Amino acid sequence: MKALSPLIVFLILYLATSIIAQDFYKVPIAVAFLVSSVYALLTVKGTMDERIKVFARGAGNTTMVLMLAIFILAGAFAASAKTMGAVDATVHLALKYLPEQFILPGVFLAACFISLSIGTSCGTIAALTPLAVGIAMQSNISIPLMVGLVVGGTYFGDNLSFISDTTIVATQTQGCSMKDKFRVNIRIVAPVAAIMLIVYYFLGSHVSTPADIGDVNFWLVLPYLAVIILAICGINVLLVLAIGIVLTGIIGIAIGTYDLFGWFAAMNEGMMGMAELIIMTILAGGMLEIIRHNGGIDLIIKALTRNIHGKRGGELCIATLTCLVNICTANNTVAIITSGPIAKDIATRFRIDPRRSASILDTASCFTQGILPYGAQVLIAASLSSLNPIAILPHLYYPILIGIALLLAILFRYPRKFTL
Repeated sequence: MKALSPLIVFLILYLATSIIAQDFYKVPIAVAFLVSSVYALLTVKGTMDERIKVFARGAGNTTMVLMLAIFILAGAFAASAKTMGAVDATVHLALKYLPEQFILPGVFLAACFISLSIGTSCGTIAALTPLAVGIAMQSNISIPLMVGLVVGGTYFGDNLSFISDTTIVATQTQGCSMKDKFRVNIRIVAPVAAIMLIVYYFLGSHVSTPADIGDVNFWLVLPYLAVIILAICGINVLLVLAIGIVLTGIIGIAIGTYDLFGWFAAMNEGMMGMAELIIMTILAGGMLEIIRHNGGIDLIIKALTRNIHGKRGGELCIATLTCLVNICTANNTVAIITSGPIAKDIATRFRIDPRRSASILDTASCFTQGILPYGAQVLIAASLSSLNPIAILPHLYYPILIGIALLLAILFRYPRKFTL
C-alpha cells in the first residue's frame, strides 16, 4: 500500500478536500500534484539524487515530452488564431450555414472524424475546442457541454484509428492485426456513437443563433481549415500545429490584424497560458513513475489476477486492470503498454480471442482516460476553454457510454463471432 500512497495523498488532497469544501477551486490541482510529488520522493529508497532520477525518468520520458510539445504549439496556435480573429470568423461561418439543430451533432462528428484521421485526441481537442467555445458563447449552448462534446468525440478516433498509439500498442501486445481489431472494436462503440448523434440532435433542438451574423471573412477561417485538412491527411500533429501557426502569422500580418511583433506576443501569450497544464503534466509524470518504481502497478496486477475464472472473468480482469493502471498513469497508451503483456497471458490462459482482448484494452483505456479530471485531454480542453476540469466531467457522455458498452459486451458475449 505504501507504493500507492502518493496517489492516495493526491486524491485526498484534491478530490476529497474539494468535495468537503464544495468548491473545486479551493485546492489548485497543480498544488495537489506538487505536494503528492514531494511526498512520493520520500517513499523512494536511496539518496536524494537517486530519488530525483526516478522522478525525472517519468517527467521526461518520450511520451511526456511529445505531449508537452503538443501543449506548447496548441497554446501558440489557439492564441494567435484568436487574436487574428479566426475563431470569430469560423464561428460565424458555422452559425451561418449549419442548421441550428445540427450544430451539436455536427461538432461531435467533426471531433470523431478528425481524431479518427490523425489518431490523437490531444491534437483534435487543440483544434476544435476554441471553435466549440466560440459557438457556445454566441448561442444558448452550455460551454461545459460543448467542450465535453468535443473531448468525448475525440475518443472515437483515439479508440479506432489505425495510426493511434493505443491501437498500435494494443494490437502489438495481443498479437493481432489492426484491421481485425477494428472489426471487433467498431461493433462495440459504433452503436454508442449513433446514440450520441441522436442525443445531441435533440439537445440542439432548442439552440438559437444570432439573427444577424454578418459577412464571413474566409481568409480568417483558412488556418482552421488547413489544420483540419492536414490532420485528416494524417500529417504529424506537431507539424500540423506548426503550419497552422505560420498561416495565422502570414494572414494576420497581411490583413493588418497585427504586425510581426503582435504575432509573436500572441504566440507567447498562448504558450504562457499552457504553463499550469505543463507543470501539472511534469509533476504527474514524475509522481506516477515513482509509483511504478515502488511496485504499485505490480501490486495492482497481482491482486487482480489472483482469482479469475472463465472467459468473462478473464475479460473483466483485463478491463479492470487497464482502468486501474490508467488511473495511476493518467496516460492510456502507457496503461496499455503496462497491462498489455499481462492481458496477453490472461487471454492465452482463458482462450480469449486476441482481437477481442486488444479491443478490451483499447476501449477500457479510452473510457478511463476520458473521465480523468487530471488526464491530458481534459486538462488541455479545460485550459483552452478557461474551465475547471471538474466542470467538464458531467458532460463526457461518450467516454462513459463506451465504458458501459464494453461491460455489456463482456457480460453478454458480444460480438458473438469473436467470443467462441
